[in-house]
Amino acid sequence: MAYIETKERSDGAQSFVVRWRAAGTRTGKRESETFDDLPSAEKFRDLVRAHDEQWPPGWTRGEGFVADRRTAETMFEPFALAYIERLTGVQGDTRSKYRKDIQANLVPWFGPYSVADGEGGITRAMVQDWVNDLRAGRPAPLDPRDRKPRTAYAVKTVHDKHGLLSAILQAAVDAEPSVRASNPCTGTRLPRLDGDQDEEDMTFLEREEWAWIYECLADDAKDLAELMAETGLRWGEATALQPRDLRRRNGRPAIRVQRTWKKDENGKSVLGAPKTKRSRRTLVISHRLGEKLGGRAKGLARDALLYTGPEGGKWDPGTFRRLRWIPAIELAAAKYGLIKRPRIHDIRHSHASWLIAHRVPLPAIQARLGHESITTTVDRYGHLLDALDDEVVAAVDWAMDPTAALPGFLVETGLADATEGLPRVPRQTSGWNREGWTDAGDSQVEGQGGAVHVVTLMGREVPFTFREDAEEVAARWNEDRAEQLTAMREEGVAGEVIAFHEAAGPEERDQWTGTSPVWDRVPARRFVHSALAAYEPDGTLAYKAPPVSGRWVWEFEQDSFTTRPAEFRTERRHGGRVEAHVRGTEEAAVVRAVEQAKAAALTTL
Repeated sequence: MAYIETKERSDGAQSFVVRWRAAGTRTGKRESETFDDLPSAEKFRDLVRAHDEQWPPGWTRGEGFVADRRTAETMFEPFALAYIERLTGVQGDTRSKYRKDIQANLVPWFGPYSVADGEGGITRAMVQDWVNDLRAGRPAPLDPRDRKPRTAYAVKTVHDKHGLLSAILQAAVDAEPSVRASNPCTGTRLPRLDGDQDEEDMTFLEREEWAWIYECLADDAKDLAELMAETGLRWGEATALQPRDLRRRNGRPAIRVQRTWKKDENGKSVLGAPKTKRSRRTLVISHRLGEKLGGRAKGLARDALLYTGPEGGKWDPGTFRRLRWIPAIELAAAKYGLIKRPRIHDIRHSHASWLIAHRVPLPAIQARLGHESITTTVDRYGHLLDALDDEVVAAVDWAMDPTAALPGFLVETGLADATEGLPRVPRQTSGWNREGWTDAGDSQVEGQGGAVHVVTLMGREVPFTFREDAEEVAARWNEDRAEQLTAMREEGVAGEVIAFHEAAGPEERDQWTGTSPVWDRVPARRFVHSALAAYEPDGTLAYKAPPVSGRWVWEFEQDSFTTRPAEFRTERRHGGRVEAHVRGTEEAAVVRAVEQAKAAALTTL
């Protein structure tokens, strides 16, 4: 093992020689390096030991890492910190966390090296060794002797830290002028995310276990815990709710998640927008919870907090955990024999498990929890999201009430025989077909006299009482047509044509003078599949029938909106031609209904 030998020069000064055998073997080549001061010798000795009794990569004998041949800005630590300062679109607390991570988990390994190519630069082998050290909890080459032992990091944590290092070194590749040709993080063998993760990272509560904990909570903590269990909200989202976040969606009570608690660069808690676009979401809730939230909101300002700590102000998570959550867990263990030791965040995991147990599709769960990642499953079945409010609420009601019966929505939907006895839809060119359509009821206000917020959608003006609702509709309209709009731009379609297809507004007006109703909620939205077949008077097809297609349809699109799995109508055109129109929210049911529609059309010839 490398050691230091002190020698005295002829002029009386001391020198410090680091000696070791290559690879640490008895027969290995004798190696040495001389220094004028002890601290430099100790640092080099530690580097030799960290690299298995070999010369540190990039070290030139007698010259070191030749950092003097490079600019100071390319040494790892100053370059990494400068990169963090230049980041845009990150919160102050995130920037602060990155700095701490660099100092604690990157500099002790890469501090003596440069981000540039050449002597003393960071290599792929060094990155791989660093990853292995983090996973195993081994000390860093530059860790002080008196530092407490490092803890082995979880797989996901190793991936996150590797991602930070990769971003820093990629900045060196992308710099102008570039200081290195390639990113040494590319090709690193990382531990598998699904290979050996600790199953105890997440704790899932059965509904009986949740009922035990809820009963053991202090009275001033029960409502907040119940909100988190029914919605799956994160702590910062739940404790940031305000009266203005209470909404209605598709006739049901709902909450809009549009802010959360964060920390600024100085560690102070501040309210801000959720980190990702998908975290800003609207969740349907049970009528029971809606009534509780409505009661809490009475008498409060629109921007007041619905849930506050014992002394007012925001609930501190540490205080809640120490004074409310842990005592409830301990009491439930003593009183009911609770074995699990869930964290507060495990309420969210348990919420997801209750939905999965009752076959709520993953796309609906992903939307409800506000996860940003998009999977193939979500892309393929995304049209189910808005159609699953009944299923979500039924499953949550079951989970929150141990006395409730099992939800039977999967059986009761009747999708298997959806085409049996399908009613014909009367011919319509405008106006509502009331039979079987969702009635907006008193959610639409005729002849509103106050200010309104108008969104223009392909020439149609849709007025709203609340600006937040108008903004949400406009945003979702454009999201639905994102691919189409992108394709139009790539094809060079005229700007005015693209603008026509995009949502415009909301525009505030003093009064609504149009004839359409004013919405005081977000209208319902369904993914509607449709098909068309046309027949000449002699019974032959007028043209090849196009395949079943589908798109998102809003409740205010009166000629296209439906909530039925499938329905059809026949329509006689000029010249004796007959058309069969089929539409519905379930593609399989629409496909089956096409044959019925064709038969009905032929009987009219």
